[in-house]
Amino acid sequence: MKLFLLALVFLFMGVISNVTALRSRTKRELAPGLHLLGMRDAGGSYCKQRNSCCPGRDDACTVPYLDTICYCDLFCNRTVSDCCPDFWGYCLGISPPVNIQKVCVKNDKHYPNGATYQDNCNRCTCTTDGNWHCEQNPCLISPRIIDAVNRGSYGWNAGNYSQFWGMTLDEGIQYRLGTIKPPSSVMNMNELHMNMKNDILPAYFNAADKWPGMIHQPLDQGNCAGSWAFSTAAVASDRLSIQSMGHMTPALSPQNLLSCDTKNQHGCRGGRVDGAWWYLRRRGIVTEDCYPFVGLNGNGSPGACMMHSRSMGRGKRQATNSCPNPYASSNEIYQSTPAYRLASTEKEIMKEIFDNGPVQAIMEVHEDFFMYQSGIYRHTPVMAGESELYRRHGTHSVRVIGWGEEMTPNGHVQKYWLAANSWGKDWGENGYFRIARGENECEIESFVVGVWGRVSMEDVSHKK
Repeated sequence: MKLFLLALVFLFMGVISNVTALRSRTKRELAPGLHLLGMRDAGGSYCKQRNSCCPGRDDACTVPYLDTICYCDLFCNRTVSDCCPDFWGYCLGISPPVNIQKVCVKNDKHYPNGATYQDNCNRCTCTTDGNWHCEQNPCLISPRIIDAVNRGSYGWNAGNYSQFWGMTLDEGIQYRLGTIKPPSSVMNMNELHMNMKNDILPAYFNAADKWPGMIHQPLDQGNCAGSWAFSTAAVASDRLSIQSMGHMTPALSPQNLLSCDTKNQHGCRGGRVDGAWWYLRRRGIVTEDCYPFVGLNGNGSPGACMMHSRSMGRGKRQATNSCPNPYASSNEIYQSTPAYRLASTEKEIMKEIFDNGPVQAIMEVHEDFFMYQSGIYRHTPVMAGESELYRRHGTHSVRVIGWGEEMTPNGHVQKYWLAANSWGKDWGENGYFRIARGENECEIESFVVGVWGRVSMEDVSHKK
């Protein structure tokens, strides 16, 4: 009886041992494959560092492998799940099995199939052949363009902007511009011609010098394609300040236009300047202090309109609700007269700015303009001969506040317009840029408008 019980014990222990071994083997063979599921250091020389390969099966024949172990025993040749990366080459002197992926190398580090990294605006992916496959999008910031412009004698300098890094050129055109060209009926509207008799205009003029404290600083539209609203609000702000002789210096709200001017407009997805001026004339807008710029909400839109007004007679309007900013001191509505188009001639545009203040201009923005840093800009298509992808442009609207000229190194006089952009003060020359004048560079002289603010003597006396 004792012998029978002893035999049962040994039999039971044998079964347990076999089950344990089977579980161990199953665990090894079914373990997540280091090669197949991604190795962070797939090119390491682990068996070689161990300086030995074990014959047969030896569970102790392992090497630390990141947060696990890998095997250098010959038994691991039955499965690729947990062999050391150099097992086949070092221990067997043969090539790895075909189902083991090749690795990609970057900065002396090895990456598995499917690994990715971001190269500016392009994602690069490690493929099964051990090569990196990168997207070929033209980027908004191109080191090659920057280098080519700065090495050449083009009259301006290019630079990198962190807020643009990682964006494609298409994204820059889509999110950083936002002015839709007016229809032909608007583009062909009658031009207002200036009386230029006996007028001698200075070689240099800046509206901020003639009207100190009345010309507003450049704004920042962020990734909201709303230059149509920003340039309109900025020009209206300057004109109201000048026309009221400084008694009113409102910084008008682009957000008011973005959220409330919705008739055939698209908020932060683009809009027309003629529609913006129509809204400013018929409805009016409040100040930036009352209705601050918030850009895009979580749905990608500028949000619902939070300011409404009613007519007070004689073309005036009054806000019917309080400001979105509860700390604002006034919810007063400001309006303008209809906008008027200027003649597309250098002298008449200069005369208008000199007499009445900044104007609004529409221009075509090319790939190199995003990288403008200083100097007198001219579109410089340094990449045009290499890639059709860079021959893209979009429509933008800006505020022109003056002009000037400077002598080039070869002794020529270069004339320019001084304009305020809406990409923040970190861009260009403290938010401004200079662009060639008298040549319709980037079509900046093709469609220029001015406007009068709706100001009465009552308004002026009330502000005193």
